[in-house]
Amino acid sequence: MKAQVYSITGQKKSQIELPIQFSEEIRTDLIKRAVHSIQANSRQPYGSDPNAGTRQGNSTPKRRKRFGTTYGYGISRVKRKVMWNRGTRFGWVASFVANAVGGRKAFPPLAEKVYSQKINKKEKRLAIRSAIAATLSKDLVISRGHKINNVSLPIIVESKIESLSKTKQVSELFKKLNLIAELERTAEKKVRAGVSRLRGRKYKIKKGPLFVVSKKCSLQKSSKNILGVDVCEVSNLNAELLAPGTQPGRLVIWSEDAIKEMNEKRLFV
Repeated sequence: MKAQVYSITGQKKSQIELPIQFSEEIRTDLIKRAVHSIQANSRQPYGSDPNAGTRQGNSTPKRRKRFGTTYGYGISRVKRKVMWNRGTRFGWVASFVANAVGGRKAFPPLAEKVYSQKINKKEKRLAIRSAIAATLSKDLVISRGHKINNVSLPIIVESKIESLSKTKQVSELFKKLNLIAELERTAEKKVRAGVSRLRGRKYKIKKGPLFVVSKKCSLQKSSKNILGVDVCEVSNLNAELLAPGTQPGRLVIWSEDAIKEMNEKRLFV
């Protein structure tokens, strides 16, 4: 199958043969599994201190002849710490146990818990090929919310795209490719409600186009200030970049060299 190659001015330049990766069957189940595996493996373990809530001294003598016993005083047999002492009696307060203020948690999260999920290499490569093939489906791309009116897929641009060094040039490219509506869509930011605003995730940003390039280039820096836009080298593609949130059909803009490298090196096959 052949596809159109556009210049950075938006004009039709030539045609290129699409590699075999674009002809894979779309397997949403495998894509979902591969994305979940990536998310699980990037999850940071967390847990409470094993000694949390148990650092205070505690005393619950149950022997009848022991000094400061609890027998005959209507005191529940709960771990306690001494607050004051007067003669043979003590002022105690419950501590240590889970149902007491300042005590330990009943079932705290454990830092040693393993969150990672394994996936076979062949399944992972098949998921990536499937996600690449999904970028050709206009229905899937539109269902993700991308604005691609009067745009044919896939979008392949000549290799000069990798040398764009200014954000203004990247914004102009979107206009030349009739993707100005997509740029406006991703420019909107939503302020989250609740405590998330205090924890480094104040804004909710929409996923925009993904640039796929052949090597490290200036486009990676020049597109940083455009919300929702990501840049990835073709050899580093994964299922989560191509199908954020396990939903396939992300709008992808390929460089001509990236398509050639994928074909020559038979990536993900």
